[in-house]
Amino acid sequence: QVQVVDFGGGLVQPGESLRLSCAAFGRTPLIYAVGWFRQPPGKEREFVASITWSGGSTDYADSVKGRFTIAKDSAKNTVYLQMNSLKPDDTAVYYCASNNNKEYDHWGQGTQVTVAS
Repeated sequence: QVQVVDFGGGLVQPGESLRLSCAAFGRTPLIYAVGWFRQPPGKEREFVASITWSGGSTDYADSVKGRFTIAKDSAKNTVYLQMNSLKPDDTAVYYCASNNNKEYDHWGQGTQVTVAS
């Protein structure tokens, strides 16, 4: 079984940065990739970024390209989402999830990111 725990959210002002963390536990060799998703208030959950567990391939939503960076620390089994130049539209609950090469099947509890002046 795989478990993921996401954390690191908070309240920041527009233009500031924040780094989210997603720590994986358990049978981590079963993980193919880790993704970050977000659910803005009143909207559906959307894809933000993903990285293969090998760290060799990343993918981003168009809305965050050039501002967000996903990276993995293999020694810590942790995936980070560095978010720069944050905008109010980035306000959402952010979730990380592990992918078993078929689907995202293990989800974190979510961490709130609020961007407001």
